[in-house]
Amino acid sequence: MAGGMNRGSSRPSLGERAADSGVPAAPTAPPPRAVPPRAREDGTGRHCWVHTPPGTSGTVPGLLVEWRQQPEGWQGRVAYAVPGPHGPVLVEAWLPAASLEQR
Repeated sequence: MAGGMNRGSSRPSLGERAADSGVPAAPTAPPPRAVPPRAREDGTGRHCWVHTPPGTSGTVPGLLVEWRQQPEGWQGRVAYAVPGPHGPVLVEAWLPAASLEQR
């Protein structure tokens, strides 16, 4: 293939062209937390942002119900809504702490 993967070309790389396109980069999830925030004393849930949850893309609002520590790290039990064929669908799931952000 002519040109191939050689860097000798004077053309900008794909990364450089993407940066020059003016299209903003996709948001990244926040860095993982070593320890999750403390639970509320009254036992009520906490509002949070859920980054790229299963069933949808982007960030959606959620309700953090509880934390648990697993061998692979902390997980939060959250409830959030995703679009369904007949309207919003409520999802409850255990997700890694890295995909959750306090609101």
